[in-house]
Amino acid sequence: MGLKLYIGFSLLFIVAVGLLGYSIENAEYEVSLWGYTQTLPIVVWVLTPLLLLFILTVLHLIFYGSISYCKNIGFRKDEVSIINSIKTLLLQKEDKTKFKTKAYRNIALILRQLNLDVKETAFTSSYEELNKVVSQIKDIKSGKYVSDKALKLNLNSNLLEQNLINKVNEETDYALDVLKKSDQFSLNVLRSAYFSILENKSMTTIKKYYLNIELDKEMALKLFIKDIENNEFGLKHEEILKITKNLKYSKDEYITLAKLYKPGVTPDKLLELFQKISEDNEVALDSYFYILLELEMIDKIKDLLSAYPENEFLVFRALLDLKDAGKHYSLDDIIYK
Repeated sequence: MGLKLYIGFSLLFIVAVGLLGYSIENAEYEVSLWGYTQTLPIVVWVLTPLLLLFILTVLHLIFYGSISYCKNIGFRKDEVSIINSIKTLLLQKEDKTKFKTKAYRNIALILRQLNLDVKETAFTSSYEELNKVVSQIKDIKSGKYVSDKALKLNLNSNLLEQNLINKVNEETDYALDVLKKSDQFSLNVLRSAYFSILENKSMTTIKKYYLNIELDKEMALKLFIKDIENNEFGLKHEEILKITKNLKYSKDEYITLAKLYKPGVTPDKLLELFQKISEDNEVALDSYFYILLELEMIDKIKDLLSAYPENEFLVFRALLDLKDAGKHYSLDDIIYK
């Protein structure tokens, strides 16, 4: 029963009791207590406890109704707060939302200890802002760049990194900006920017920016492939030498590099490149011998091998012996196939 109905029916009941009492007995009654005497109509003595009970009951209902009302307001505000908290956690940001009720505080504490993420399946809720955030996160994870500044992604979050990678892949000019300011971005973003300009920009442009990032062997391989495709404006021999030396190429990796460059450059340039590399790094000697064999420069390789003990470079010595015997095999036929 609502407070208004209670007051209304209570007052009707008090009036009814008063009228009934007055109609039955209209006399007065004297009460003496601790030397104090009071004479009032009997109906007043009957109604006084009822009125006192009525007043106390109304005050009681108002008091606890106010408490309940405040709690309900707190729950309604916390409902909005918990949705904001979920959005914050989905965006991989630190959640500092404050709650008025213990129940929601406990829920928020649990959520902060979990890794919240979105599924690929359809998401619906009655909260439009939450729906929008989930949709944007899905777009980022699917490879789309989301430019909504309202997201305010955490600078150290995987979500921001992925969004920057998406932007790099969509906007080549932005990829150049990333490499210009390489100290401001993570390695994954830099790699994506590097591969983007390799795919979309000329070798002339690439040569200006590849030094801004520390190359790994995969990145170097892609660069060498691009260099072969654009050898007129490609890397200088000193640049290739420096890259391979910094990456500490193995003997097999130098052989792979030789095989990579063999069909793409002229014999003179190929010979000059690997001669220079081998003179600087003895590990690359096999690749130089490989090139000499491929170019049928038999006398040159025999002359070079004569400077080394007979138990070294046995594979090349064997190939030379086979050639002398009229058997024609390449290094690829034996071990590098």
